[in-house]
Amino acid sequence: MRRKRVLPQATLILCTAALVGTAPAVASSPTAPAPAAPAAPLRILLTNDDGYNAPGIRKAFERLTAAGHDVTIVAPLTNQSGTGTKMSNAPTITVKHPEPKVWAVDGSPGDSVAFGLSEVFEGRAPDLVVSGTNFGPNVAGLASHSGTVGGAVAAVESGVPAIALSTGGLSVPDPVTTVNAMGPTLDFAVKLIDRLRTRAKSGPLLPKGVGLNVNHPVVGADGKGTAAGVSTTFQDPQTILEPDFTDSGDGTWKVDVTVDMRPAAKGGDVEAVSAGRIAVSPMNADWNTGPADHAITSALVAGLRP
Repeated sequence: MRRKRVLPQATLILCTAALVGTAPAVASSPTAPAPAAPAAPLRILLTNDDGYNAPGIRKAFERLTAAGHDVTIVAPLTNQSGTGTKMSNAPTITVKHPEPKVWAVDGSPGDSVAFGLSEVFEGRAPDLVVSGTNFGPNVAGLASHSGTVGGAVAAVESGVPAIALSTGGLSVPDPVTTVNAMGPTLDFAVKLIDRLRTRAKSGPLLPKGVGLNVNHPVVGADGKGTAAGVSTTFQDPQTILEPDFTDSGDGTWKVDVTVDMRPAAKGGDVEAVSAGRIAVSPMNADWNTGPADHAITSALVAGLRP
């Protein structure tokens, strides 16, 4: 497998802060004028993990198309929430083409992106892959197992810039309110994409090997409120979801999953979303860490022999 240049987390956060006009955990200046977006539309592959016909992806298709972009949906045929970065290894895969600009892949978000890059966009990669908007947040440990984030990762590791979009607070989501909040989420996504286009000019939208995980909170009783600001964040290290298993005595186990929130890490995505802010976290497409962690590992194994 071809290896990619990996940027340390601190460098990723600083690069992202410059791109989106924020500092870590600090809102962008309200008086700064938004730069005009270039006239040329982007060719966007739109995927998700909730399924090709879910409200979030359909709203994203409408909003991004209305913004002038050439959008094609290549997404799972069925709900694939929680599949993470899963990629199928079956010898065949079922793909449906139910309507123009829509492809439904019977597989994971990663399978969908792989099919889209190989076949739908064969010969000319899209300018951007957008994954979402997801129903519910993908912060902290949720992001590690998110199919929405997994779809974006599949794009980034193939060299295509990608943004994972999620809508939701950290409480149990109300369906209607969360769907309403998808409107403000996508309004922000359009602004973010315009900012990336303006800063990139004729180059790539994001640094090579870097994607963005964007989490938009639910604001207001109806979900249509405006976020308190935008923060450049990192993935909070807590897990959030805690499973509990009970033996039924017949070879099956009952599974109960509870939300176990710990104090939010300062500057992390949980802190931002909890404060009603939009969290924008840079991410690599692999599991490499920074130089400090490499040095610690080197010290741990120093002197060991097979």
